[in-house]
Amino acid sequence: MTHPRTRIKICGLTREADVDAAVEAGADAVGFVLYPASPRAVTAARAAELASRLPPFITPVLLFVNEDALEVIASLARVKGAIAQFHGEESPEQCEESTGPGRFRYMRAARIPLGAAGAGFDLVKYASDYSHAQAILLDAHVEGYGGGGKAFDWSLLPPAVDAHLVLSGGLTPANVSDGIRILRTRCKTLSVDVSSGVEIDGPGNKGLKDTAKIRQFIAAVRAADAASTSDASAPDASFSS
Repeated sequence: MTHPRTRIKICGLTREADVDAAVEAGADAVGFVLYPASPRAVTAARAAELASRLPPFITPVLLFVNEDALEVIASLARVKGAIAQFHGEESPEQCEESTGPGRFRYMRAARIPLGAAGAGFDLVKYASDYSHAQAILLDAHVEGYGGGGKAFDWSLLPPAVDAHLVLSGGLTPANVSDGIRILRTRCKTLSVDVSSGVEIDGPGNKGLKDTAKIRQFIAAVRAADAASTSDASAPDASFSS
């Protein structure tokens, strides 16, 4: 058995150069934060401007936190081909209302507690509650909204979740392959989402991406895919003579 290609989203983009770098490196999606309290926030008009640089088949994603439904719909309509990513306290009904309903696709973020408490999060039920979501995005539950560059304990997630999952929160070029290895067999398909892990080092650089880190991150994902395919195609030693 071979596993599907892991799809990659680079999130929190604020500059043309970073959009271009993500595209050139091979990202499948790019994310724009439409949450005014975030240091990576952009307006819907700015998101539309940045997304206009995207070639075909790369998806723009707009991140919202407890936003008014009409505002979400207007923003999605402004950015061609965009899907929503809900990171607040939005109920399934609110997600549906904010996307048309059915006019636009959406992902729903699941905020997984850090440490041993992560084992108590019922991801199977959460995925069932948000069954209309295109995917469930897994992020660390920290103060405020967003993962803050923190990684939860991936090994504590259920062994089988009937959903497409997007791993996020604290990912870097150094650890993304471990996350893929641990989670890819536990869901329908696995994607990854990175923001702070590919930013320029130093204070005041949130939203400013490092082109080299983007390339390293995507290369690490592709290497993990290649290793998984190699492992899957290797003969089972138990059947050797």
